[in-house]
Amino acid sequence: MPLCEALARLRDGLAPVSARAVPLAEAVGCVSADDVTAAIARPRTRTALRDGWAVASAEITGASPYAPILLQRAPSWLESGEALPEAADTLLPAEAVDLSGPLAEIVADAAPGDGTRPVAGDLAAGRTLIRAGERVSAPQALALAEAGLRDIPIRVPRIAVVLTGAGRRDGPEARAAALTWLVAGAGGRVSSVTEAPGAVVGLADTLRGLAADALLVVGGTGFGRTDGAADALARAGRLDGHGLALRPGETSGFGRVGAMPVLLLPGRPEAMLAAFLALGRPLLAGLTGAAPVPATTAILSRKLTSVIGLSEIVFVAPVEGGVTPLGGAELALARLLLARGAVLVPPEREGYPDGTPVEILPL
Repeated sequence: MPLCEALARLRDGLAPVSARAVPLAEAVGCVSADDVTAAIARPRTRTALRDGWAVASAEITGASPYAPILLQRAPSWLESGEALPEAADTLLPAEAVDLSGPLAEIVADAAPGDGTRPVAGDLAAGRTLIRAGERVSAPQALALAEAGLRDIPIRVPRIAVVLTGAGRRDGPEARAAALTWLVAGAGGRVSSVTEAPGAVVGLADTLRGLAADALLVVGGTGFGRTDGAADALARAGRLDGHGLALRPGETSGFGRVGAMPVLLLPGRPEAMLAAFLALGRPLLAGLTGAAPVPATTAILSRKLTSVIGLSEIVFVAPVEGGVTPLGGAELALARLLLARGAVLVPPEREGYPDGTPVEILPL
């Protein structure tokens, strides 16, 4: 089955999960469920950007060490973030005011507003701080907090992971940790990790007993005598596709148990990662309601070859001036650990010549 057809069938009927409000500290990295605007302007009054003396700029014009301006009253000293007195509009540094004599001597002038933040200088009331479908970044969380918000609505799909076959035998903890990180990077949360037997009936019972927004089955996806993931999914619910024109990841599959989408990911590390990039991230995007993000591109430092008729994931490593291909199918772990991104080569291409800008899928 072509990858484009598999994605279309996987997304058919897929809807974002319900929104829930969470504290800002927990929202970073998650997908916002709504547009969020600033209800009030920040700051609400002119404030100091640094420690200093609050003065009226009109009263100190031309002040210098050789021609100080004398003030009857000493200016107010403010700490960073404090509101300026009503008559003040400028902040002078500590050394600009001499209080050693009977009168305050101003020995430097400053432009109106210098050292201060005006009303609404940080945020205007009504300003959109984040839009529905955007991932909450740390700077956005800071802005939301400054706007007086304590929590925001987000969509975080719960993802159940089942390890079977090679996924259970060969480093299950590492595969579970990798998927937990990948799912979190796509805005979801791994809610459970289960090691299940490879036998069809037992695995089918495991799949039926899980409650989540989506299910990732790792291992047992091949066509050998002990590979039972596809048959178990067919028994527990329905198998919509098994065997994709995707390399690595040829034995990937998908379907549903009730309303819960299920992905079958190969147990080999490079194939599991490739299948997640090609299928898992689009699935999570549908469940979170994530908006498309601008593509990141890089220049190939050498030729990238591919096979006509297959969608191919080729892992890449950064080099000076671009990226270099590492390979895809059956890639050794020693080379996979160098990868910092991947290129999805469409089936109609035989690859790309060196010097070509290509879209990078981040890991």
